[in-house]
Amino acid sequence: QRQLVESGGGLVQPGGSLRLSCAASGFSLEYYNIGWFRQTPGKEREWVSCISSVHDRSYYADSVKGRFTIARDNAKNTGYLQMSSLKREDTANYYCAISDGNCPKGEYEYDFWGQGTQVTVSS
Repeated sequence: QRQLVESGGGLVQPGGSLRLSCAASGFSLEYYNIGWFRQTPGKEREWVSCISSVHDRSYYADSVKGRFTIARDNAKNTGYLQMSSLKREDTANYYCAISDGNCPKGEYEYDFWGQGTQVTVSS
């Protein structure tokens, strides 16, 4: 049975850092792009970042560029999102998902999702 499980969320002060993990089981992540999205109540899911299955090319939303770093470890079948210089507006539930083809930004182009992990940035 395929699963994606996010972890690493929590409460952090503004300016702090967190590393989110996206652990896959039941299939091999290396054949897929890994995307990260975030969502706050009442708002649409927002694309944050993607790392491609080929050549590990990384892409970022302007709102996180320079602060977040996406990575993958195919040997561990896990993706990561390193978040630094966190701001209150980064508070959201963060989801990882997988897709084929080029790294897309649309959530409907991702065909399998994790359950999410909450990140709260507050003093």
